[in-house]
Amino acid sequence: MPFANFKVPAGSLDEKQKQEIVTRATELYVDIYGERARATTLVLVEEVTDGGWGIGGQVLTLAMLQQPPGH
Repeated sequence: MPFANFKVPAGSLDEKQKQEIVTRATELYVDIYGERARATTLVLVEEVTDGGWGIGGQVLTLAMLQQPPGH
């Protein structure tokens, strides 16, 4: 069973955007494995609590990610 797990900051995507992730990830697996993969592809979009993740040792928040570059 193909499986994709997307972890995103809570509140950063609306329902339509989440559906787009599910649809596109499924289509990617179908492109690779063929149509037989569609029925068994599991795509999980997990919302991570604000401040509950980081990169390079720095805790990040949604507000920080929404700032223009260089600020």
